[in-house]
Amino acid sequence: MKRVWIVFSLIWLVSCSAPQDESSTVKSLSQDQLESVPNWARDAIWYQIFPERFYNGDSTNDPRKKDIIGSYPGTIPSNWATTPWTWQWHAEDPWMEELAGTKDFMGNPVQSLNQKVQMRRYGGDLAGVLAKLDYLEELGINAIYFNPLNDAPSLHKYDARNWRHIDRNFGPDPDGDAALIAGENPAEAETWVFTSADSLFLKVIEELHKRDIRLILDYSWNHTGVHFWAWQDILKNQAQSDYADWYWVQSYDNPETDSNEFAYNGWFSLPELPEIKDTPYVDHTKIVSPFEGQVQSEAVREHIFTISRRWLDPNGDGDPSDGVDGFRLDVAAEMPLGFWREYRREVRKVNPEAYLIGEVWWKEWPDDLIDPQPYLQGDIFDGVMNYRWFRSTRKYVMAAPDSMSAQAYADSINAYFSSADEAHGKAWMNMSASHDAPRLATTMFNRNAYKVGTGRDNFQYRIHKPDAAARKRQELFLWMQFTMPGAPQIYNGDEMGMWGEDDPGNRKPLIWPEFEFEAERNYPFVEDLKYDIPRFDTSLFELYQELIAMRRNEPIWACGQLEFVTPEGDSKLLIYRRIYGNDTNTVVINNSQYPQHFDWTQKTLEGYSLWSDEALSQKFFFEQRKQIPPLSCFFYSGAQQE
Repeated sequence: MKRVWIVFSLIWLVSCSAPQDESSTVKSLSQDQLESVPNWARDAIWYQIFPERFYNGDSTNDPRKKDIIGSYPGTIPSNWATTPWTWQWHAEDPWMEELAGTKDFMGNPVQSLNQKVQMRRYGGDLAGVLAKLDYLEELGINAIYFNPLNDAPSLHKYDARNWRHIDRNFGPDPDGDAALIAGENPAEAETWVFTSADSLFLKVIEELHKRDIRLILDYSWNHTGVHFWAWQDILKNQAQSDYADWYWVQSYDNPETDSNEFAYNGWFSLPELPEIKDTPYVDHTKIVSPFEGQVQSEAVREHIFTISRRWLDPNGDGDPSDGVDGFRLDVAAEMPLGFWREYRREVRKVNPEAYLIGEVWWKEWPDDLIDPQPYLQGDIFDGVMNYRWFRSTRKYVMAAPDSMSAQAYADSINAYFSSADEAHGKAWMNMSASHDAPRLATTMFNRNAYKVGTGRDNFQYRIHKPDAAARKRQELFLWMQFTMPGAPQIYNGDEMGMWGEDDPGNRKPLIWPEFEFEAERNYPFVEDLKYDIPRFDTSLFELYQELIAMRRNEPIWACGQLEFVTPEGDSKLLIYRRIYGNDTNTVVINNSQYPQHFDWTQKTLEGYSLWSDEALSQKFFFEQRKQIPPLSCFFYSGAQQE
């Protein structure tokens, strides 16, 4: 006998509908156009680009001191300069010495290297994206999620100076763009122009669409930076500002006193990220749960909608084919549901095929993740960043302190899919790593609990090049990611073999094969130093290519029903089927250190090994000895005989 768990026995259909006609435009929005999940998102292979660290295609637009005013930690050394792309990550830049003794926005002394590297800039830009389009096409991805491109002083761009323009240093003429922006009235859209950076981004959209690659933009409507134009007006005019109701200002300065009484809420108490005001007030620093409400100011809501329309249909002709294909919404659970419902309506009026994905992550760190069910009812998002899938998959693959058996893993995945219907379950983004989490290779190298003790001067956390065992577990993870329902996501550089701990180590410049990087010290804090040389990993890149091609060429992986099957009395083998019409693929994974017995026979066996040099020996194990080798994965197609 065997135990069987079935995901979506009534909901998860065995077929995928044909893509909708994307050439049509609409003047009014039907209920179906509002609620439908775009079919293209189901088939997406997401590639996440962190622009400042992707590729420097134009050194003439590199950031200068005046471009980064207002970014962390707040003090800019007199000899500050951009960092060479191949610089040894753990070596201090010459200008870092001047930061000693300064304090950051929170009043904390700037001491560690991890604090100082937040001021590094490498010059990644949109010209760099255009220069690497052939690489992305060769990899095989068909969808890009850009971290924020909006104009901002930081390396991450979540501290917007304005939302309406592409960052001045991502385009060819930073000073010219700054002058154009200064000549606009930011509150009046009719005065807005397209800067040179904006125009280059339109070129990026055009070139990606020519290659049948979709793209979405990352925005944080929850907060701005301190140099955002409306916030600057509040600082100048206090309670008399026209934008006083835009932000959570607790008290204004009393000019009759010597002290400054001005106080406000920053996102997660960070003063450099003043928070947009929504009602009711919810303290998100303690617990985050979906909540009803609305962004208070109608003016800020309309400002957000106008910017979204601007990038969905840049020339405003009613045809969104020249615009972005949707948005990734930052810290989505920290904004009210009522706002997101209105936002969806406004976006879908412009493009009924636009994809909206929310960052719905922690309910209460470090143990509780948010159930995204309230966001996946057809009126808010099409998908979420599926951190729940990642955490469970890591627990199974890693044998970490909070490890999962095969049965527990199956139960958890089934529970996650129960919070979404068929369309949303296909379209959420199954995470592997990101700018907010350790790189996949590094998380497979450290057996800590998820997102606990993941670097940042934690001397016990291994931040050097992962070993062969970590590589095999990474490959097992990838096999599961590309054969499970939900769109796979790749964080730029993981396919190159990059490693790195949580922020800032996950934001190193990408190790393109044409570069020779300086040797990287394993740990900068100990005497017995060892060195690793960051180098493009061709064999890993080819594995990603193979998995992407398999996913894209065989509809069963994106469309099929999921069914977990575990032999009685076994806790090591994870077995699941994907069923699509008359076709069945079965995946068998052994994540243990020992061979596992497997006594079924197959009508049709296609032995696929993640390690091609071991394929024949592993197939012998499978067919003759009825065993799955350690840390190994096979899939076979066709019905099985019992």
